[in-house]
Order: sequence, then structure tokens, then C-alpha cells
Amino acid sequence: MYESKDQPVLSRLLFLRRLLLHALMVMALIGFSIGLGIGGHLYFEEGMSIHDALINAAMMLGGIGPANMPLTPGGKLFLASYGLYANIVFAAAIGLMLTPVAHRLLHKFHYDGDDAA
Repeated sequence: MYESKDQPVLSRLLFLRRLLLHALMVMALIGFSIGLGIGGHLYFEEGMSIHDALINAAMMLGGIGPANMPLTPGGKLFLASYGLYANIVFAAAIGLMLTPVAHRLLHKFHYDGDDAA
């Protein structure tokens, strides 16, 4: 997926394309995670509406916390595990967005166009 140290640095257009692909991966991960949160809230909390489940899932992924605290023991366990999952998703999303930038920086520092073998 990335060029090796012997290859030249990507052009600006290809780099922007790579950033866009990574942003799409992050959006897919967040979309999947919100869907997982909605499904879990609807399954474990009886009588919760879909828009309340969406608000809870989005707020948990945003790091704010749930809008409505769960009442059932299953809902509380789900909320705890989904909160841990949301932290992992946050770290993965930041990593996915920073990877192309970090790679380009390190590649520019390391690449020397004169000694390509």
C-alpha cells in the first residue's frame, strides 16, 4: 500500500487520494460502530427508540457518554463494553488518519533520490 524507501515520494495528488481513502476507511469504521451501538442499545434496552439508541451510540463514540443511562443489567454491561470499544475505535481512527502523514514525513526524511539502486 505504501512506497518503500527506494521509491520516490508520492505526488501531491496521489497523496491526497491516499488521505481520502484513509478518511473513507475511518468513516466506514465509525458507521459500523454506530450501527453496532444502535443494535446493542435496541437489543439490551427494552422500549428504547431508535433515535435514542442513535444518540447514545454517537455520544459514546464521541467520548461524551450516554444520553440515557441503561436500566437493565444487560444494558449496563453492554454500555461498559461499548465504552471500551469506543475508546479503541477512537485510537484506531486517529491512527488511520495520521498514518499517511507520518509515512510521508518519514519517507521525505529518509529518501535520497541520488543513490537509488
